[in-house]
Amino acid sequence: MNYDFNDKEFNLFVEIHTRISEFANGKDLESYDTKNSEKNTRLALALLSETPYLKLGIEKIEDYNGLLTLMGAMEVIAGISPSLFLSVETSTRIFGRILSTWGSDFQKEKLLPALLGGKIIGAVGLSEDAMNVDNDPLKTTATADGDQVKISGRKQYVINAPLADWIAVAGQMDGKNAVFLVEKGSPGLTIGEKTATLGYEGVAICSISLANCVIASNQVIFPKNDKAMLNTLKLWENQILIGASLGLMKKAFESAKNYSKKHKTGGKPIIAYQEVGFKLSQMLTLFQTSQLFAYRAAWTADADPKEVESLTLCAKVFCTESAEQVAGDAMKILGGAGFLSGNPVEEAYRYAKYGQIAGTSTEISRVKIGDAALGMNK
Repeated sequence: MNYDFNDKEFNLFVEIHTRISEFANGKDLESYDTKNSEKNTRLALALLSETPYLKLGIEKIEDYNGLLTLMGAMEVIAGISPSLFLSVETSTRIFGRILSTWGSDFQKEKLLPALLGGKIIGAVGLSEDAMNVDNDPLKTTATADGDQVKISGRKQYVINAPLADWIAVAGQMDGKNAVFLVEKGSPGLTIGEKTATLGYEGVAICSISLANCVIASNQVIFPKNDKAMLNTLKLWENQILIGASLGLMKKAFESAKNYSKKHKTGGKPIIAYQEVGFKLSQMLTLFQTSQLFAYRAAWTADADPKEVESLTLCAKVFCTESAEQVAGDAMKILGGAGFLSGNPVEEAYRYAKYGQIAGTSTEISRVKIGDAALGMNK
């Protein structure tokens, strides 16, 4: 297991950091305004398309170590703008992987070049009654009608829905799990109002409803192993949330470290006080341990796919819960300055909770990890 990045990978991280930092300068990427979110997401996708970033995890690129490289790159963007990161990754790494992994040649030729070229935005409709779909079957269904398909159902917590050119909707057809590629403006598709959230205000999240929504039959995807479809979608989502947690920890730690060097009390910088040093050392330990856990899970996804689900769940539990702890300790170091709305530490503290409830929740993850340890899911 080699988690070292080569010079080409390191240079990619530097390039991405430079591009996104310059792009973010002077912009409010955490704005609640949907039009602002769409503008920023489209501009960022176009900017990232000039690098190999959008293709990581979708196409094999020489000299890049697949998902391991992607995890390192995700940490960079998430550390600059968590909201922009979540919008970009939902479009590219979930919608894009649905196409590249399960899509037909026709679907790939029609959508993948534009997606990887940063010209369109994708969304994924998965959650229904609750954010987790682990215990309930999909209620969204479709029926064939000649060379068309009619879809009925409702999806909640759909990231990018108000911005998306295409939405991949998970449901059932002919008794099998399927994904329906629904284009913006399709008859019967209704996009709800943007949802007010605890964090990630810059992400456009809303519900969608499909009332006999009509699409062409060639816009339906039947994964080869339809029974594993939901687990695979959750795996991809969990990988993104791990990357988001690394970015949040990095932002919170760096903010606390810089503040402790500059802010003085009792005539000296607060970093001179042992308790502050202890907190910073604990934060750094959690952050670096989370990095190693995340990198191992990413490396395993390519090297040993049979072991990836349980290991990714372990990494998600550790990284998302560590993100909340690191952000909480950072807020203690900043004191009143950290409690003020709009600073990086306050944002990280609020945003960290989403990673624990989205994807496979940390509670359900623990159940699945236990089952795997006992060999109950073989």
